[in-house]
Amino acid sequence: MTTALAAHQALDDQRTFWRNRTRAFFSFALPLMFLVIFASLNHGDRLEDRGMIPADVFVVPGLLAYAVIMATFTNLATDLAIMRDSGVLKRLRGTPLPASAFVAGKIASAVAVAAAVSALTLLVADLAYGVSVPAGNLPGLVLALVTGTACCALLGIGATGLIRSADSAAAVTSALVLPLTFISGVWGEFGGLPEWLHRIAQAFPIQHLANALQVAFDPRTAAPGISGGDLLVLGLWLVAGAWLSLRVLHAELRRA
Repeated sequence: MTTALAAHQALDDQRTFWRNRTRAFFSFALPLMFLVIFASLNHGDRLEDRGMIPADVFVVPGLLAYAVIMATFTNLATDLAIMRDSGVLKRLRGTPLPASAFVAGKIASAVAVAAAVSALTLLVADLAYGVSVPAGNLPGLVLALVTGTACCALLGIGATGLIRSADSAAAVTSALVLPLTFISGVWGEFGGLPEWLHRIAQAFPIQHLANALQVAFDPRTAAPGISGGDLLVLGLWLVAGAWLSLRVLHAELRRA
């Protein structure tokens, strides 16, 4: 029964998501635009410090990580903040829909968007720029995407506790995500970053998601293309995100 209700909630969220053109653009179209822009800018270049691999092989997985973050972390944090301020969470307590089915449906909808944008990113990268994951490294790609998607989704729910109002949701999520993307290798490598910025990036999951995907894309990586250290950090953040999201949801539903 709960599974059916969660599936119904996910379908309802999908309809709402695609009807909202602004949310659909920022969660789906914007990452693809960045892919086209950055992959085109770097097309034909090679990275000397990475064995002369094409620059796009390094850039594309970073932008794939960004797409996953936008579809899960940003989408869920913003959506729940809006629902809280509009009174939807408050009315939820007066309905027969279990909180677990509601949350599962929200996560499933975000995961569906992440899966769709990931698939389209991989397709565009392959057809337009000739960048694809070596067949033997597919397990590493799948593990990175699954772990990263789950981690970002749970952290997105937890981040709702930092958002004081729906109007500030975009600003808060951008402040949490954008600085870390620049120091985490999502947009490419920036020379001259001080060591303390590298240490900050290493403490958060964005760098590890981007690096796990970059390892899977790298043609020099031996099969199965799994970056164990990065997946371990993502797994630890997944556990932390689960704990944080439960606390935040409990507090938000009680306040509502």
